[in-house]
Amino acid sequence: MSKDKKATIPLIKNPKSVYEKTAAYLVKKKFHLIIIGIGIFLSIINFNARISEAHDDSLYIEAGYKYVHEFPNYYYTSNAPMYPMFLGLLTLLFGTNLIIFKLFSMLFFIAGAMIYYKALDKKVPDVLKYFVLIFICTNHLIIYFSSQTFSEAFYMLIQAIFFYYFLNFNFGTNQFTNDIKLDYKKWLVIGFLMMILTLAKNILIFGIIAIFLFYIFKKDYRKSAFSILSFGLFKLLYEGIKSLIWGASAIQYQSQMGILFNKDPYDASKGQEDFFGFVGRFTDNIGLYLGKRFYQILGFMDEENDKVFYSLAFLILILTFYGLYRAIKDRQYVISFLLLFSGSIAFGTFFVLQARWDQPRFIMVHMPAILLGIFYGIYRLCEKQNGNQRIFLVLVFIISCSLFASSFKRGAKNLPIVSKNLKGDIYYGYTPDWKNYLEISAWCKDSLPESSLVACRKAPMSFVYAKGKHFYPIYSVIAKDSLTQQSNPDSALAIFKRNKVTHILIASLRLNPKQNTGDIINTLHNIAGPIMQKYPEKLKLIKQIGTSEESVIFEIKY
Repeated sequence: MSKDKKATIPLIKNPKSVYEKTAAYLVKKKFHLIIIGIGIFLSIINFNARISEAHDDSLYIEAGYKYVHEFPNYYYTSNAPMYPMFLGLLTLLFGTNLIIFKLFSMLFFIAGAMIYYKALDKKVPDVLKYFVLIFICTNHLIIYFSSQTFSEAFYMLIQAIFFYYFLNFNFGTNQFTNDIKLDYKKWLVIGFLMMILTLAKNILIFGIIAIFLFYIFKKDYRKSAFSILSFGLFKLLYEGIKSLIWGASAIQYQSQMGILFNKDPYDASKGQEDFFGFVGRFTDNIGLYLGKRFYQILGFMDEENDKVFYSLAFLILILTFYGLYRAIKDRQYVISFLLLFSGSIAFGTFFVLQARWDQPRFIMVHMPAILLGIFYGIYRLCEKQNGNQRIFLVLVFIISCSLFASSFKRGAKNLPIVSKNLKGDIYYGYTPDWKNYLEISAWCKDSLPESSLVACRKAPMSFVYAKGKHFYPIYSVIAKDSLTQQSNPDSALAIFKRNKVTHILIASLRLNPKQNTGDIINTLHNIAGPIMQKYPEKLKLIKQIGTSEESVIFEIKY
């Protein structure tokens, strides 16, 4: 098989254009090492020693604990299980150690940035390669996740490893041939990594489809077949091992798939989504992620902005498709593939996720590839004249400086907080509502009987700060009365008794996390209120922390 003409970008011996001179200078000075050093510096000063209020990160930690202590009767089915499995391994080695978990996230971030760079090296124009590396190493949101126990840093490392091997085997110096006997080890590597991707994030099934379609587009039908066969081999092997070890506890994706089909992820009584509902999700998410989150991640829009600009989303779509068009026309198949792969996953995300989730991390992990495609289109537009090349480089420089400044400012504000956290004040940096909630969760571990089970709104967070004590999770009003929107007291008590719940934790957690407006998350209030009204003797107050935005524990007297 002959190699694609532009599969590898040759080194320029006598640079003449502004692009070429800039690239030659950056390569000579080993600028990638400077960028990675900046990324390490920013991740250190932005290190976060606390659990976020977003819940998913603590959910992963609790899942890791259960993998160790409930094996083989526990299998994580809320979403992709691989990161909780890894946390289970760390739990086995170090216990539930939040700082250790976060240090590994930092290692994932650093290694992912380095491998992403190596994946692009000599395969895309150097100026763009460095810009993508700068984005990964200085973007405030990526830096934030570099010390969180969300799965994003872990996933970005797995993604970078996949890109490295896939691009090397297809466009690098160690390309596939047409002889499967020579290439079977390479295909096993690709198939294994494809399977690992789907375990790292469920939505990566759209990426697998994109790989198949990419080969079809290039008329590499044998490779399209080999890619699916190699993936299928490892997927079947994994499913067999999973069934053998975990059995009935490993009905994968059941809980999440059920949630995704619901109109309201927290209220199944509202029914399931129809086709037009999914279309509505898609258009809503296009606006949310491309008309708001995309610009917030780049620092062009205030993070507190809640307005959606469809015109700006349309601009991103135009620039992305133009970049894809230019890449295909120029036979820049590396950029074409990365855009197709990441774009397919992003569009799949827009289609299946409820718009109410609206979390920037869902688009953030795909932005390096999308930005590579967008800026390739702009790069080519400016290529003809040196003056325009200078304008392009100034644009890249301004964006890079803005990214660094944003992360540096956040780091400067964070240093006093993380300093106190690491010295033992583990609640410093939380707002009073969360401080009270986490303190009373820890009190439950220290002061309640070991056999007690406390119902609460943020059970995984309570689990972390109560050092491994399990709580009964309440995500929506149970036994809800359609008229009052509150629980039926008798039904609620019956559910609690059936699940051996002994206590209820009721907290005044803010609806607006930035300020105390008096509006709170009232799920537990709507459950306990009717019980108190009908059976005041059944709930006994035994502990309160805080006089404002307080958290309280009631014992249930059945």
